[in-house]
Amino acid sequence: MTDLPDLLKIADGAVELASSIVVSRDPGEITAKGDRDMASEVDFAVEASVRHYLADLTPDISFVGEEEGNSPQEGRFLWALDPVDGTANFVRGIPLCCVSLGLFDGKRCVLGVVDLPFMNARYHATEGGGAYCGSRRIQASGTRDLNAAIVSIGDYAVGAGARVRNERRLAITERLAGRVQRIRMWGTAALDLVWVAEGKTDASIILSNNPWDTSAGVVIAREAGARVVSASGEAHDIDSGETIAVTPGLLPEVLPLVQEQ
Repeated sequence: MTDLPDLLKIADGAVELASSIVVSRDPGEITAKGDRDMASEVDFAVEASVRHYLADLTPDISFVGEEEGNSPQEGRFLWALDPVDGTANFVRGIPLCCVSLGLFDGKRCVLGVVDLPFMNARYHATEGGGAYCGSRRIQASGTRDLNAAIVSIGDYAVGAGARVRNERRLAITERLAGRVQRIRMWGTAALDLVWVAEGKTDASIILSNNPWDTSAGVVIAREAGARVVSASGEAHDIDSGETIAVTPGLLPEVLPLVQEQ
């Protein structure tokens, strides 16, 4: 099956299943994943449920999830799931967390669904089909003045080498603080990207990510008219380790602030 509208219906059903688990269960036992990183019982439960759901309905499409990794990849398509994007928020009862499911065709994400289970908002997009929140079509902002921009930044680094990696993040934060209207840190890459898509914010700068973190949000932002690139300015794809999403009029100003040494 390669028809994107049909696959979108399947993805929406998978995310509906996932979100029902998120809102109906306490986080449960917390599993450490290294320095200041974690997964909850709900993360694992969501991933297992969605993996089985998609395997039944799309057996020819491979799957990768944040917690349990890959199924053997065959063919051109790949589902990528972040079962709870923003686990640190979720376990503290902060409603800023998402279920994020994307579909790659080769290296390019062509379908995405992002649900905010505690905020009654679900975003989706297919390549060439536009971006939506529910049934409402959404569009990136028309902001052209950096002084009027609200910019979100991905979480600061933890784990090995965090101190060195955060030197760059702090330098970018300082440069932005002197230029933009406000800086925000939501703690979830999927939320960063869909709010750029919806025009709630004007740019998102994520300096470390895996495909499951950003796949769905990237196609939603792109279909809403945002520019989505790596920190080098190249088109974003499955191999991109950084994600810059920005309303088009601000890309010439935002990208040099990220690239400056």
